[in-house]
Amino acid sequence: QVQLVESGGGLAQPGGSLRLSCAASGFTFSSYAMSWARQAPGKGLEWVSGIYKDGSDAVYADSVKGRFTISRDNAKNTLYLQMNSLKPEDTALYFCAKEYGVVVTRDFEIWGQGTLVTVSS
Repeated sequence: QVQLVESGGGLAQPGGSLRLSCAASGFTFSSYAMSWARQAPGKGLEWVSGIYKDGSDAVYADSVKGRFTISRDNAKNTLYLQMNSLKPEDTALYFCAKEYGVVVTRDFEIWGQGTLVTVSS
């Protein structure tokens, strides 16, 4: 059974940092690209970042480029999102998602329950 469990969300001040983690199980993690997406209150799902199966390349939405860094540890079956210089508009429920293949296509096969990030002073 494929399972993705996010953690690391919470309350951060504007300009602060948080690190999200996603523990994957039930599939060969190292064989698939992975992505992070988010959903702000009252808005639709927004893709945030993706990383290729071997971590050789990563891509970002313009809204987070230069502030967020995606990474993965295939030995630990874990995906990460380091979020720096947080802004109130980053407030959202953050999901990790398994892609269908080895590269990032923003086409998600499955995603987790999410972890809530709130950026407020």
